[in-house]
Amino acid sequence: MESASQDINLNSPNKGLGVSTMTDVPVDSTSARASAPEGLSPAEEEELRAELAKVEEEIGTLRQVLAAKERHCGELKRKLGLTPLDGLKQNLSKSWHDVQVSNAYKKTQETLSQAGQKTSAALSNVGSVISRKLGDMRNSATFKSFEDRVGTIKSRMVGSRENSTDGLHSPSGPGDQPPQDNAPF
Repeated sequence: MESASQDINLNSPNKGLGVSTMTDVPVDSTSARASAPEGLSPAEEEELRAELAKVEEEIGTLRQVLAAKERHCGELKRKLGLTPLDGLKQNLSKSWHDVQVSNAYKKTQETLSQAGQKTSAALSNVGSVISRKLGDMRNSATFKSFEDRVGTIKSRMVGSRENSTDGLHSPSGPGDQPPQDNAPF
């Protein structure tokens, strides 16, 4: 009963090892006869069943051979010091190379490059427009009037500070000079 319900998963580590060849596809002779296609003679049906058994036996043999080859491959890799991580790195490197040489990747890269160039040009234009607008604003009458007012207030503040410090102490030497004003206003 266990062999009739066995998993035939090809990724299974027990891929057909030690299992009889007829367990992969359970065959019930009564239901198979009832579902046999019309027009087959009993001799043809028996011939097909024999061929099916032979193919299933070959599949079992191939699974055993494949498992043995996989074990041998693993032993060789272990002796060479190759780890599963090395294989993964190699597979990823090859896959990335395959992606890079694909037409879809090249087209996407070209499209993104063009989009980047257009975005750069647009941002450059925006920067130029903002710079020009700020220059226009600085040359406007309103800004000039504001600048003059700030300058007047600043000169009054600096002038009142100089007047208040003159009476408190006198300069003690050539190194004590009032701070120079290098402000742009």
